[in-house]
Amino acid sequence: MNIFDSLERANIYFPNRPAILFKGKSTSYHELYDRVLQLSSALKARLDLQKGDRVAIFLPNVPEFLVAYYAIARVGAIAVSLNVMLKRNEVQFILNDSGARALITASHLREQLPETGRVPSLQAVVAVDGEAPGLISLQDLLSGSISAMASKVSLEPHEEAAILYTSGTTGAPKGVLLTHGNVVSNVYATNHHTRMEPNDRLMCYLPLFHCFGQNFIMNASVNAGAMLILHERFVPDEILESVKTNQGSMFFGVPTVYLRFLRQPGIEPNFESVRYFFSAAAPMPVEVARSWRERFGRVIYEGYGLTETSPFASYNHDFFYREGSVGTPIENVEIKIIDDQGEELPPGEIGQIAIKGPNVMKGYYRRPEETAQSIRNGWFFTGDIGRVDQGGYVYLIDRAKDMVNVAGFKVWPREVEDILLEHPAVGEVAVIGVPDTDSGEAVKAFVVLKENNLAREQDLIEFCRDCIAVYKAPRFIEFVDALPKSPAGKVLKKELRARREQKSAA
Repeated sequence: MNIFDSLERANIYFPNRPAILFKGKSTSYHELYDRVLQLSSALKARLDLQKGDRVAIFLPNVPEFLVAYYAIARVGAIAVSLNVMLKRNEVQFILNDSGARALITASHLREQLPETGRVPSLQAVVAVDGEAPGLISLQDLLSGSISAMASKVSLEPHEEAAILYTSGTTGAPKGVLLTHGNVVSNVYATNHHTRMEPNDRLMCYLPLFHCFGQNFIMNASVNAGAMLILHERFVPDEILESVKTNQGSMFFGVPTVYLRFLRQPGIEPNFESVRYFFSAAAPMPVEVARSWRERFGRVIYEGYGLTETSPFASYNHDFFYREGSVGTPIENVEIKIIDDQGEELPPGEIGQIAIKGPNVMKGYYRRPEETAQSIRNGWFFTGDIGRVDQGGYVYLIDRAKDMVNVAGFKVWPREVEDILLEHPAVGEVAVIGVPDTDSGEAVKAFVVLKENNLAREQDLIEFCRDCIAVYKAPRFIEFVDALPKSPAGKVLKKELRARREQKSAA
């Protein structure tokens, strides 16, 4: 078994079919396969790369990301994905934590690379796009003669394929170690549930260094023999034009993307070619899903998962779409709701979501204690709070760490956020807890108003109090121009908390 097998198969059956479309240039499956063979052989011959060695990829969404990823997999090494928004100290931490032997990057990211000697394990840094001081150019790496093409390494399902680092919302980033079995099983599940086919054209602007973009879109596309319409980042007008011009058939996003497009008038023709919409990585507000269906005539299918589950874990759904749910467990996966003692709760009860199946990570890289805390008897304890109905459909409530305790009463931020989004002036919102001398914590909402709309703090507070219990309603409203977000589109509540703490200190 090897993730590379999917590209090898696509080269056999679809050699002339476009694998990637990037900035108007098409790369066929045979061209991609040939470039992967060359790079994997060069890595083996010139860097003496061995099975299990870690190779970091510090690249934006460019075709070279795929070339590097599959070349690393082909020789049995482990691909370590780095967020291109990281700064030098963060890059240094991940390179040292993973023990990376080599780094594949772009010359414009040179300034964020650690100084020589700061990463003892690092033996070579390769730039994919020309010359850069202190870096080996990809052209030079490939130009020398190689006596023979390196052989593909066949691996067992439990052997390691990739390390993806979590965002570090609760501390230092942790490397999530995924096996070939994890990724391959998850990719086949993605193909099955989404009905992905060779004729599909997948819009991909979500970052490939993130598990959503890497496995659910990139690896699934190659496994299906489909086309990846690749964009470096999310630029709304560019994506709208690309969907229309390139006749994208599958569109993947996060709730904030769909909310952004809902604000734009007259864009319905741009999405006429899209047969399938999907959302994950953050809870989808019911109001957004409903508005999209009414306006564009298609459901936004929803999924749920985490980097630790490769990421796909549940799907809404093959047979029946249930509004507000993230669906039922995908093939070969189990989900249950547990209490604080780890005992399973009956349908309807709220508790922590636990997941078991071939998608569950091998563990956190070099962190056995944290792995043991998170995976117990094969069950991954997600830290997410939810419930399951009688039909087995999963409903997300919130992250356990985001729960606000108001005088002993639990307040789930998502419930408050959904209410505020129903107000006609509110465009985006994020809710956190803030210290309060009387009740321990109070609810605070950060609100982005829609363009040309006005609202007062008290208006929004009263709006919430009319819809939910008074203790759940925000005590404070802060109007902001934008919410901080991760590359995958998740609202970074840790930054909102830090902003609040800075103001308190001031």
